[in-house]
Amino acid sequence: MAVPLRGGGGGRSAFGGSGGLRSFFSYRIFISAVFFLLFLATLSALFTSHHDSVLPSSGNTYVHHTYMALNSDPLKTRLDLIYKQANDHITLINAYAAYARKLKLDISRQLKQFDDLAKNFSDLSTKPNYRASLFETQGAVDEDVLRQFEKEVKDRVKIVRLMISESKENYDNQLKIQKLKDTIFAVNDLRVKAKKNGAFASAIAARSTPKSLHCLAMRLVGERIANPEKYKDEEPDPEFEDPTLYHYAIASDNVIAVSVVVNSVIKNAEEPWKHVFHIVTDRMNVAAMKVWFKMRPVQGGARVEIKVIEDFPFLNASYVPVLRQLEFAKFRTLKIGGENSSSASMNSKNSNNLSMLDHLQFYLPEMYPKLHKILYLEDDVVVQKDLTGLWNIDMNGKVNGAVETCFGPFHRYAQYLNFSHPLIKEKFNPKACAWAYGMNIFDLDTWRRDKCTEEYHYWQNLNEDWTLWSSGTLPPGLMTFYSTTKSLDKSWHVLGLGYNPGISMDEINNAAVIHYNGNMKPWLDIALNQYKSLWTKYVDNDMEFVQMCNFGL
Repeated sequence: MAVPLRGGGGGRSAFGGSGGLRSFFSYRIFISAVFFLLFLATLSALFTSHHDSVLPSSGNTYVHHTYMALNSDPLKTRLDLIYKQANDHITLINAYAAYARKLKLDISRQLKQFDDLAKNFSDLSTKPNYRASLFETQGAVDEDVLRQFEKEVKDRVKIVRLMISESKENYDNQLKIQKLKDTIFAVNDLRVKAKKNGAFASAIAARSTPKSLHCLAMRLVGERIANPEKYKDEEPDPEFEDPTLYHYAIASDNVIAVSVVVNSVIKNAEEPWKHVFHIVTDRMNVAAMKVWFKMRPVQGGARVEIKVIEDFPFLNASYVPVLRQLEFAKFRTLKIGGENSSSASMNSKNSNNLSMLDHLQFYLPEMYPKLHKILYLEDDVVVQKDLTGLWNIDMNGKVNGAVETCFGPFHRYAQYLNFSHPLIKEKFNPKACAWAYGMNIFDLDTWRRDKCTEEYHYWQNLNEDWTLWSSGTLPPGLMTFYSTTKSLDKSWHVLGLGYNPGISMDEINNAAVIHYNGNMKPWLDIALNQYKSLWTKYVDNDMEFVQMCNFGL
């Protein structure tokens, strides 16, 4: 009994016993079986993946050909690649078709074409000669049939790619966004160019003399030449210097525009006989202006004084910087007319914008020394209410009563003056609110006391090289009356009728004065039609020359 026991103990010590040996070999067999099964499963997955394709095959025949292609016929490898290319494009077509359905394009031409292309690919391999010679054959692949099959597949691939290329922007959001951005940039460039061209054309139209206005001036001058005894100058009326009356200053070379301003004031005045108009023009238009108001005297007892710039002897080049700059510009043009430098070009351009008529408002206290207050009106305004309340406003020691035009960051001093210049930067606040010319009540006594004309001369002389501001009369006005301007209620003066089509009619109807500032003047063909009737209703259409020259037609 002891021997078997020792034998059994010795066996366990060497090999772990017979049971341990069996367990060891069973474990090795199990691991091998697992790896073998995994290998078979991998091969099965690879070989059966082609069966999910839209292109049909006959059972395991095509899988077998595909598997054996690498080790046998190279034509079968080629067939496999063609087959894969076809499947890839079918998948691409189906993806686009699915997205088209998602975008609710079921009835669109593109969706139908996608479906037709997918069907053509699927039907290709079902042709009897292809199935027999390529997919179901056990022998070698027929090269001629393969070449024909490849040609048809490639033709369909070209059609697919072409169609996808044409319709890609409908499905590619990034492409859509980029194309939209490109369109926006292109349209914006066109808009900027059109805006510049429009502004240039508008500026030309605004600076030109309309045929009707030229006709009117010629008719009036002809009338004076034909009847000189009727239009002799009369003695000055003492009311022209009476400070108890309401005095207006208008500087213009436009006869019809001045007549509209005067008519609109008188027709809306409660006491028209207390109103006096001081009109200043140039030599070319003074005769026409005098004849007009002789033929069509103002109603209600109002008075009109018409003078030319030369009637004020102090307005000469030795005293007035603008006249001196004009003379210098003319001399420079004659001396260096062929110069092409940018500075000369800029100076010439800015000097062309200078006009003494535009700068007369800076000399009102000297032009009318006996007056205490005067209302300055530009020739492109229309008066809709009685203005006598302006003379009763407490100016609080200010010189200029005007309506401020700033809103948000717009129409601030920074937009009109060069704040890179040290003098401008030191003297003025770039965020200060700008105001408007067109209707300004001036306290002439305070003006004389504060020596505002000398202040204007100071800045105008410094700007001889155009480094403080580019052009216009508003910048020097903003500088001259920087701390001496009283802000008036906005209902006194509404601007923008010469460029802004979006002004509300309520705002216009509530305004005492409406201003056609901008290039679209009401006497021009380019005027904004929605505002033109507000001006034409004050045109004296009963005047024979107005009818002959087709004003308002």
